[in-house]
Amino acid sequence: MLSMRDLIEAAPVRLAPMASHTNAPFRQVARECGAGFSTNEEIDAEALLHDSARTARMTATFEGEGPLAMQLLGSSAATLVPAAIRLVEAGAAIIDINMGCPATKAVRKGKGAALMRDVPRTAAILTALRRALDGSGVPLTIKIRGGWDDACLNAIEVARMAEEVGVDAITVHPRTRSQQYAGRAPWDVIADVVRDVRIPVTGNGDVTSLEEARLMMAQTGCAGVMIGRGALGRPWVFDASYPAQAVDAARQYEARVIARHLALIEGSLPPREALAHTKRHLSLYAAGRADASMVRNQIFRADSIEEARAVFEGARALEGVASR
Repeated sequence: MLSMRDLIEAAPVRLAPMASHTNAPFRQVARECGAGFSTNEEIDAEALLHDSARTARMTATFEGEGPLAMQLLGSSAATLVPAAIRLVEAGAAIIDINMGCPATKAVRKGKGAALMRDVPRTAAILTALRRALDGSGVPLTIKIRGGWDDACLNAIEVARMAEEVGVDAITVHPRTRSQQYAGRAPWDVIADVVRDVRIPVTGNGDVTSLEEARLMMAQTGCAGVMIGRGALGRPWVFDASYPAQAVDAARQYEARVIARHLALIEGSLPPREALAHTKRHLSLYAAGRADASMVRNQIFRADSIEEARAVFEGARALEGVASR
């Protein structure tokens, strides 16, 4: 079995899984910019088992990308166990269970952060997953929140349970489900979990630079850090050599990364999905500009990848993508 601690500590700052964003092209670009091992965007276990073509494409990887953690979203062992086995067969090096998604459409079905509300039931699910993965050499990890709400701050309880049933590592986003992404992430919750379990803990929440990642590790003792929203439109956040103080060099660096990303999108996704992802990521790359709203609107009105790229490049020629 992979040593999760060794894997995390070898490259401690990595890209967090984000729905609709962390597909293979974005993961590849982040890795090329220096991110540690990847986790794909959440895959709904039921959709996977129903042979959804779109869901199946979410397991796609680039040659040499591994090790790749594949994250599952579900509410029962009946769907999560066979889905996990299918992902292992598809090449997953690690199975990660999403216990932190705050989206209403997920939690009302007992998925994501809802799993933190019934610890005994979740313990049974994780136990079944651990048994199913035994012998495969594939670690089982989870990503949790600080709790459901201020009346249910149970990250420590959940972490203890996870360690007891054989989970190999935990990622903690310290906000509660009810907080969504509001307010400052209370990093002390991460520190509390680190002190209470022996398995490696990764921290996540309000990290937008390598300096902040190092600060989180120093303040909480976590073994690694996931950067999520702070990497959108800025995959170079993982690169210690990014020339932030040299405007021309930064613009040239960013142009290379953006061109690489767009080529990966166009070369690996079906045309309709490629256009959607091109628009989504170009709008993120345009963030920080004085006219960002206007540029984003023009990008999303584009009828083709070529048109969207022309809008972005035309705007960028007038004003460089701000170093953020």
